[in-house]
Amino acid sequence: MLVCLMAHDKPESLNVRMENRPAHVDYLKSTDHVHLAGPLIDTAGGMCGSMIVLDVPDMATAEAWAENDPYAKAGLFESVTLTEWKKVIG
Repeated sequence: MLVCLMAHDKPESLNVRMENRPAHVDYLKSTDHVHLAGPLIDTAGGMCGSMIVLDVPDMATAEAWAENDPYAKAGLFESVTLTEWKKVIG
């Protein structure tokens, strides 16, 4: 199943994102669950969150994956949602 993870950073937390970005990118690359991923961009062109589509067997796997993301462990996110997603185009 495909699951869309939408995460929004806490205000004024770009330093937390940048400090943990190498570990986060390594985590993305270390798992077979990531279908696609990238940062959300604010109106000033800065990173302000993450959108990741996970290819997982069930929602529990997606939840565990999200909890183990270095960004989550660093307390970067103000909010995180996990929603089943259906690819239609692309």
